[in-house]
Amino acid sequence: MADIKFEIKESIGILAESAKGWTKELNLVSWNDKEPKFDLREWDPSHEKMGKGMTLTREEIIKLKELLNSLDI
Repeated sequence: MADIKFEIKESIGILAESAKGWTKELNLVSWNDKEPKFDLREWDPSHEKMGKGMTLTREEIIKLKELLNSLDI
């Protein structure tokens, strides 16, 4: 499998931290030198290893924000 190149362009925030120090984060990440996308996943403390996650375009993050704002919680 080919290496995946990534660069965290902006750290937006941490949602949670596990007992082992991994953090669930929302970041703006460039994957393989492409346009940065919003990225939600778990990272090890050094940001060298990562868990499965998802990326969202600007349009998708705007829609997600609208959906979250509509929740009655």
